[in-house]
Amino acid sequence: MIFSKACEYGIRATIYIAQQSLNNNRVSLKLIAAEIDSPEAFTAKILQMLAKNGILNSSKGAKGGFEIKVNDLKKIKLMDIALAIEDNLKDKACVLGLKECSKSNPCPVHHKYKNIRKDIFEMLKNTTLEEMSNSVNINLSYLKNLESI
Repeated sequence: MIFSKACEYGIRATIYIAQQSLNNNRVSLKLIAAEIDSPEAFTAKILQMLAKNGILNSSKGAKGGFEIKVNDLKKIKLMDIALAIEDNLKDKACVLGLKECSKSNPCPVHHKYKNIRKDIFEMLKNTTLEEMSNSVNINLSYLKNLESI
């Protein structure tokens, strides 16, 4: 399973918003898009999905922008973010995109990928937004390509 571009941007945007929320800052769409190297119009659609699904809050006006309640950072899992964006996120989905792929009717990589898929879903279910934003805050990970920094 590889994330769609929308999901990749959504995860990066959510982590960036979480970092800013820790400092009591709301952030604008324009700033979010710039900080995660994402097209602004595409980012707007993704952020709407995340707000609609309760991952983040948005407010309009001069002091508006996007934020996440700090208390929610420990509760929000990577899976929550992915499910808010991905329509077809399934733990049984075929890596090659076949509709019928199972133990009895496997695709060519089914048996090699099943344990990887299981590990990916465990990671999605167990990784918190707090953990991801802390990793970026202490420079153990990055939200955009180093040549963009």
